[in-house]
Amino acid sequence: MKASSHRDRLEQALARIADPKGEGARACLSVYADAARAAADAADARRERGVSLGPLDGTIVSIKDLFDVAGEPTRAGSKILAEEAVPAVADAAVVARLRRAGAVIIAKTNMTEFAFSGIGANPHFGTPGNPHDRQRAPGGSSAGAPVAVADGMCEISIGTDTGGSVRVPAALCGLVGFKPSRQRVPTHGAFPLSKTLDSIGPIARSVADCAKADAIMAGEESVPLEPIALAGLHFGIAEGFPLGGLDEIVSPAFAAAIGRLDSAGVRISRETLSPLDDMTAVNERGGVVPPEACALHRDRLRRRAADVDPNVRVRIERGCAIAQPDYAEMLRERDRLVSVMDARLKELDALVMPTCAIVAPVLADVTDTKVFAARNAAVLRNTSIINFFDLCAISLPVSAVLPVGLMLVARNGQDRRLLRIAAAVTQLLAA
Repeated sequence: MKASSHRDRLEQALARIADPKGEGARACLSVYADAARAAADAADARRERGVSLGPLDGTIVSIKDLFDVAGEPTRAGSKILAEEAVPAVADAAVVARLRRAGAVIIAKTNMTEFAFSGIGANPHFGTPGNPHDRQRAPGGSSAGAPVAVADGMCEISIGTDTGGSVRVPAALCGLVGFKPSRQRVPTHGAFPLSKTLDSIGPIARSVADCAKADAIMAGEESVPLEPIALAGLHFGIAEGFPLGGLDEIVSPAFAAAIGRLDSAGVRISRETLSPLDDMTAVNERGGVVPPEACALHRDRLRRRAADVDPNVRVRIERGCAIAQPDYAEMLRERDRLVSVMDARLKELDALVMPTCAIVAPVLADVTDTKVFAARNAAVLRNTSIINFFDLCAISLPVSAVLPVGLMLVARNGQDRRLLRIAAAVTQLLAA
């Protein structure tokens, strides 16, 4: 077996998952060792014949615990679903597409129960430690995904993003996380949180790897990612609350990144976005996600409330208190604001803001429910804007003493161009 074979890389990844001194048991809840070995061997055989299924052929990929895999129950990080869910009859749509593209599915990664928090803690299956400081949270809800990538358990991890659940863990763990335009990637076979806002995206070490996975999941042709020339592009900094309350690590790191962009010839403007105030008014009435989560989980709470993570349960219960007419009105107002924001962003190549207002919180601190709520709000505040307005966005790592994310945002449907911009920005920041 060649040292560079897909099977060899897979065995190294499996060894890292199995290492009792590592985070494998907390990061990966199911490990598909035999199936992955067969897939890696098949990819090696194709390579020997000079055949390729595409740019992901032989790539080691993990998937979030909420994606259906045929023949097994889908837990979504939940003790209840682990015990009660019936086995899936087919793979989730994105899992099937990844397999057809030759991806080697190695494991299902841990997550916040029902995907309903940005911290990444899970009281049922344990919480994987942040790769930069094991005492800190990995970010969520796709909590195991960044740890699996950073610790070499896989090369790309697929998560979901309803309010930031791909971009937040990527930012807090020093990786790249991409949230596509929601409609591009099918969510069939992904256990839902919000039918309105759920989207599916990758976490990886590079923009190029995210772009490859995104193209496969979106059913698009995967072509080489060419960085776009930055000089002359127009980036807008979102003024107001997206820049409020930045901690002492995030604030200077963001300022330094903006300075690098300015020096590279990017035209930077300060943008006051009035739709953000309207979004705040909608969310003050309860928001779209909680009532949709309640509709999914009301019966489970009625039967087994004590078996649900208390920090998740309280958010679902708030949704159950929202009346149907109020929920319908919030949806109508959101639809209007999506159009307003789209028109407002036409003059910009990208909107830019910190991915999260704070660095990864210490896990011991967020055992207090009030501290948890405050930190959860801080990590999700900026990312949730993008889901509300149906935009696409990517989080890029910025150099700092702890990981910080720089978020680039574009209009719905501008995914490929945003990825080209992100590739160029990554080159600039790494220079």
